[in-house]
Amino acid sequence: MAMLLNQSQPPQGREGGGTQVGSLGPGIPVGQQQQQLGLQQQQQDFDPVQRYRMLIPQLKESLQNLMKIAAQNLVQNTNIDNGQKNADGLVQRFDKSLEEFYAICDQLELCLRLAYECLSQSYDSAKHSPTLVPTATKPDAVQTESLPYTQYLSMIKSQISCAKDIHNALLECSKKIMGKTPNTQGGL
Repeated sequence: MAMLLNQSQPPQGREGGGTQVGSLGPGIPVGQQQQQLGLQQQQQDFDPVQRYRMLIPQLKESLQNLMKIAAQNLVQNTNIDNGQKNADGLVQRFDKSLEEFYAICDQLELCLRLAYECLSQSYDSAKHSPTLVPTATKPDAVQTESLPYTQYLSMIKSQISCAKDIHNALLECSKKIMGKTPNTQGGL
């Protein structure tokens, strides 16, 4: 047992310092830094706003490239129209750079739509739920007022049951008003 405990402890430096050999930052071991980088990448995958911020520089670069290629093509076409030979020969294709630009624009649009949906779900959750529901955009953030998933499921099941009861009661009342006998099978 003592051997297992000794193996699980990180090795200390010669002077008994807290940093490992090969760490990138002062006092932070390499493994912990890799874990933090992985966590940041995971957050970027979940967070549409962060993804949007990452795509903006790519959009700017793509637009600059698109304008450069358009200018080169315009110069080449002007030279051809004037009867001059073009020494450049190969000019990049405008349609491919335009497709790249539109692809990035589409990704930005999807990020904005997803961010809007997350925001509206958050508002709906705050409005219809007595306590907060853990969000998927920040999995590492501990929310003190949020429900555990099992309690959340039981709350949702009770809300669904209540909605079914209300639906059945309304159906029963409407059938009584119409003069029909109520059906006891249940609607939903």
